[in-house]
Amino acid sequence: MEVVMVLVRSALAAFFVAMMMPAFALAQEGVLRVGTEGAYPPFNFFDSNRQLQGFDVDIANAVCEKLKMKCEFTAQDWDGIIPALLAKKFDVIIASMSITEERKKKVDFTNKYYNTPARFVAAKDSDVKSVDPAALAGKTLGAQSATIHANYLQEKYKDAEIKLYGSQDEANLDLVSGRLDAILADSTVLYEWMKTADGKCCEFVGEPLSDPAFFGIGAGFALRKDETELREKLNKAIAEIRADGTYEKINAKYFPFSVY
Repeated sequence: MEVVMVLVRSALAAFFVAMMMPAFALAQEGVLRVGTEGAYPPFNFFDSNRQLQGFDVDIANAVCEKLKMKCEFTAQDWDGIIPALLAKKFDVIIASMSITEERKKKVDFTNKYYNTPARFVAAKDSDVKSVDPAALAGKTLGAQSATIHANYLQEKYKDAEIKLYGSQDEANLDLVSGRLDAILADSTVLYEWMKTADGKCCEFVGEPLSDPAFFGIGAGFALRKDETELREKLNKAIAEIRADGTYEKINAKYFPFSVY
């Protein structure tokens, strides 16, 4: 009986130790589990072979190389990406997530790894020529749900009809089809889209938007709260790829201008 009790106590002790181990334990074995979206070109997307590609993916792999680790990617719908992180589905989000005060209530962030403004886009033959809230009263405006752009529209354009979408591609398609008068998104994402056959219909309207109260201070890697060791390692790796030219090479692969 005593032997059985000892074994039970040992098993329970091992269980509680496992429960208390940091989520970074898997990363310490040489794997960093990365959550991204896969529907936000050119930052993250699936190629014709259903392989994840994009600026975010290349940055993640470069950071993993500095950490002497392997990135293991999981594609996750945007509106569930923070809940999936908190549920420990992966260790870090690298998916063009802007660092905002609202998000910092739920997750921690590394330093920024890029910072690009938001802009409106409308059809070239549209009567939308100003993005002043009064000028867009009664118009139908679109954005991806659960984003800083959606929050901005809902706060600033209360006299417009706001439609939110599960992905940026869905919003773009509704603009092309005429179901939207304008969309708001990251300027770099829209710049890339307007080079496609579908996007040639459209153009930027108004000036770039970068109010930190809405758009944050740049995109960072998101982590669960209090994972200080992992955050410090990631910040160090980001600084290293900035310093040794790796970041510049990745930037040039996707953009003719600096996104930092």
